[in-house]
Amino acid sequence: MIKNPSEHKLTNLYLIGFMGTGKSSVGKVVAEKLGLRFIDSDVEIEKETNLSVSQIFSSLGEAKFRDLEKNFINQGHPSSDCLISCGGGLPIQSGMMNILKNKGHVFCLSATPETIYHRTKNNSDRPLLQSPAPMAKIKKLILEREEIYSQADHIISSEQRSIQTMAEIIIQKYREANDINR
Repeated sequence: MIKNPSEHKLTNLYLIGFMGTGKSSVGKVVAEKLGLRFIDSDVEIEKETNLSVSQIFSSLGEAKFRDLEKNFINQGHPSSDCLISCGGGLPIQSGMMNILKNKGHVFCLSATPETIYHRTKNNSDRPLLQSPAPMAKIKKLILEREEIYSQADHIISSEQRSIQTMAEIIIQKYREANDINR
C-alpha cells in the first residue's frame, strides 16, 4: 500500500465507463491500496440532494442531474488524493472529459452490452434502464458514448477479469503515470 505523505499529493484518479463495468467495486479496492479517498459521484449527489439518482431523474429530470454532476466535478471534491467513480453519463457532457483529464488521470472501464445487462438487470435503481427493451437501450447508449469514453488516458476491459485483477492493472498504470516506485 502506498502511504501518502502530506508533502507529496497524489493526482486524482477518475474512473469512467458505462454502468455495470465495475467502477465502484474496483475503485474501492484501488483507493484503499493507493491510500486515496474513494468518492462516488452519484453517492455525493444523493447526499447533497437527499434524493436517490432515480428520484432525481423522475422528479427533477435528467438535465438537472447532469447539472449536479457538473457542479460536483467543478467544485464538489478535493483536487488531489482522491479516486472518483464517475456516473456513466458524466464524461459525455460537453467539455467534461477535458475537465477530468486536466484534474487527473482518467481510466475507462469497459464491458460488452451483454455483460453490462447481466450485471445490471436486477437493479431497479438504474433510471436509464427503465425501458421495455433494456438491452437495446444499453447498446444505443454505448454507441453514443463510445467516442468520448475512448478519450480516456487508459481503457481497460472488465470482461472476465476479477475485481482484484482490474485493481492491479489500474494501480500499475497509475503508478507509471505518476512515477511512483513504491
